[in-house]
Amino acid sequence: MSYPRRSVDLMCGRYATTRSSVDLGALFGAEDETEMPITARFNVAPTDPVPIVRVSHRRERRVLQTARWGLLPPWAKDVRAGARMINARAETVATSRAFAPSFARRRCLVPADGWFEWTAPAGGGTRKQAYYMTPADGGELAFAGLWTVWGEGDDKLLTCSIVTTAARATLTAVHDRMPLVLPPDRWDAWLGEGADEEVLLAPPPDDYLAGLELRPVGPAVGNVRNDGPELIAPIQADALRPPPDDPATLTLF
Repeated sequence: MSYPRRSVDLMCGRYATTRSSVDLGALFGAEDETEMPITARFNVAPTDPVPIVRVSHRRERRVLQTARWGLLPPWAKDVRAGARMINARAETVATSRAFAPSFARRRCLVPADGWFEWTAPAGGGTRKQAYYMTPADGGELAFAGLWTVWGEGDDKLLTCSIVTTAARATLTAVHDRMPLVLPPDRWDAWLGEGADEEVLLAPPPDDYLAGLELRPVGPAVGNVRNDGPELIAPIQADALRPPPDDPATLTLF
């Protein structure tokens, strides 16, 4: 099934994933079950097909599959509803009517090279500055994700959402939210059954986040039609502003 891309201003609403299915399978210890080759994407947007890693209980192992980004709960009338379901807040995911069933039984990892966010530049400029958050050592990230299957028969569609949490450390200078990034030692627990809710949703440690580069990039990433390595190339930009002291000035998701 193929659907048009939607441009939605949400957090996390853009990211990059450039590794092949062979590389992702090796990194995550997953068997490749993708139906089409995974290609490098430098500007993933809501409703795009994205690689995910989940546990197949039938096969009793991790599998790499492709899901439509934007979780569709069973009652969704059509696929357009998924464009607003790309993120699940960690604070409410366990009680949300849309996300709680998947949080309890259908968790996945969403591989990524890094993600984008926008912030107003220092000095009172009017154009928002795009930043790309990525491991300084070139490593891979794993976002905490949820998955479900929507539809029936030949129209069944695997869909997913990325869990977000409050930003920490230097990331607060860019945005008050961030994807729930899981260090490798937490992958098994997230993909497994059960586990304590507080443990599953704990933010990554600050020393892990310290390994992220906050890279200013050009404005071209703001257009979902653009794609290519130039979107993650660093540019010169004004210094980041310190995070606001007044919570009322923060964007809520």
